[in-house]
Amino acid sequence: MNKSAGSPFLRRLGRSPSAVAGLIIITFYVVVALFATWLAPYSAAGQNPKDRLQSPNSRYWVGTDEFGRDIFSRLMFGATNSLTVALISVSLAFAGGTLIGTISGYVGGWTDNVIMRLVDLMFAFPALLLALAIAAALGPGLRNTVIAIAVVYLPIFARVARGSVLLLKGLEFVEASRSLGVGHVRMIFRHILPNAIAPSLVQLSLAFSWAILTEAALSFLGLGTIPPNPSWGSMLSDSRTMMELAPWMAVAPGLAIMFCVLGFNLLGDGVRDILDPHLHLGKTPQ
Repeated sequence: MNKSAGSPFLRRLGRSPSAVAGLIIITFYVVVALFATWLAPYSAAGQNPKDRLQSPNSRYWVGTDEFGRDIFSRLMFGATNSLTVALISVSLAFAGGTLIGTISGYVGGWTDNVIMRLVDLMFAFPALLLALAIAAALGPGLRNTVIAIAVVYLPIFARVARGSVLLLKGLEFVEASRSLGVGHVRMIFRHILPNAIAPSLVQLSLAFSWAILTEAALSFLGLGTIPPNPSWGSMLSDSRTMMELAPWMAVAPGLAIMFCVLGFNLLGDGVRDILDPHLHLGKTPQ
């Protein structure tokens, strides 16, 4: 067996400017989120009233808010909260949606019809509106935010996985495995799911950017992270009354959200181009 079987993907990933740029941005945010406790110059909740509304300077690189809290430190701790919510919620949506979509596409019949009608019902609601409804019903907090985002994006992964399974289950290698007496569970997890996972992986990277935006929106409306814990969305909300007096309070979290979403979108575009078989037709394996 060729030891470098997985290397073509990594080589193509390294040759994709979009994917490389996205990885660099995401890696930066992940490092900040993991080591915020040690990297942040000040406490996220520490107040210093005599330094309130300081513009960016050598001591406070991004300025301070109306309570004298260092915005740069709060951005770093906010990255921890935002990325944690995104990671857990998207992972749950990916695992649950992929499993549901795979079973629906493989079994077919009335089971597929019932599952897909439920998925269509969830698609009838705008994603943010549905997340707001779930978060409002459960109450604010990181755990409920995770649940709301996971439920909203689960149908997307279910539909993507179902489409891939429908394409695969009629192919020759599946028919051959079936004729050899391979059981349904082994068929799904050994033969179909590994070959159907590529489109879901592209959707996975893009879903992280949606989750970041959704968490920020929920926190902006008071349904996400509970103060005084920092969140980019709640920081934007707090800055509304200070836009003219202290515009840096809005600019800093806005830029943090923008570049984080940009990183995941760039990575998703790069992975999509790499995994698209039509882009590599006619190329001989290395």
